[in-house]
Amino acid sequence: MITLLKTNSDHTDFRTLVVALDADLQARYGEQQQFFSQFNKLDHIHHVIVAYNNNEPVGCGAFKEYETGVAEIKRMFVQVQQRGKGIAGLILTELEQWAAAEGYHSCILETAVKQPEAIRVYEREGYIRIPNYGQYIGVEISLCMQKQIG
Repeated sequence: MITLLKTNSDHTDFRTLVVALDADLQARYGEQQQFFSQFNKLDHIHHVIVAYNNNEPVGCGAFKEYETGVAEIKRMFVQVQQRGKGIAGLILTELEQWAAAEGYHSCILETAVKQPEAIRVYEREGYIRIPNYGQYIGVEISLCMQKQIG
């Protein structure tokens, strides 16, 4: 049974999952990952979801304000052996609902070309590709997406 916990970036299970996420990204992107790591700090993230399968932490996601009315989805991850069970979609939906309740009207995110499974999840959940924003402008491997939530 999948359960979701609303918390913040200080939560131990979130931090443990992020270590696994960072290892996965390092394996996919090697030295290129150093560029992205600077934008993935965990300090002061107040909106975090941790997913549990039978009380074991299996996935996570977060959002933070990008600009007024726009939340940026960050640190989305589901353990490899737990993928294909709809967990990422549950996390993303919960993040979107939370962001809407906090007054945001859209969510943006950045993923990258070597994460086809993530791209499929985002497309399935209604995200559309947009021009790369902010620090991702001109980064060829980045793929930015957006969804209106309210």
